[in-house]
Amino acid sequence: MWVDRPNQAWCADIKFVPFKNGFLYLVVIMDWATRKVLSWKLSNTMYADFCVAPLNEAIVKCGPPEIMNVDQRSQFAGLAWKTTLTEAGVRISIDMRRRYLDNIFIERWWHSPHEKATYLKDIRDGF
Repeated sequence: MWVDRPNQAWCADIKFVPFKNGFLYLVVIMDWATRKVLSWKLSNTMYADFCVAPLNEAIVKCGPPEIMNVDQRSQFAGLAWKTTLTEAGVRISIDMRRRYLDNIFIERWWHSPHEKATYLKDIRDGF
């Protein structure tokens, strides 16, 4: 499928953000066509609600996409995530195992926060 317009396909991913005394989790919702981050959230837990909240925020702000692409993390395979997308009429696309190129746009985006913030600054806490 060729993605050529905003809101046609979104992607989501989770990374950990290290800091002096531990780390937090960052979930990002991104539009494939524009490469724009639509919503994000930091958390100290990996519960599914941590991912569903920014998804709902992006849907309210932009309207639902046609397709949501994610990897095989349990937060994206859970009932809360799938129900939110199904009720919004969104088709779910799940990457195959070890296929980071399936979600290349968000994988590339991760370089920016890591290179410009995480590794260059002494982050002391999540605030």
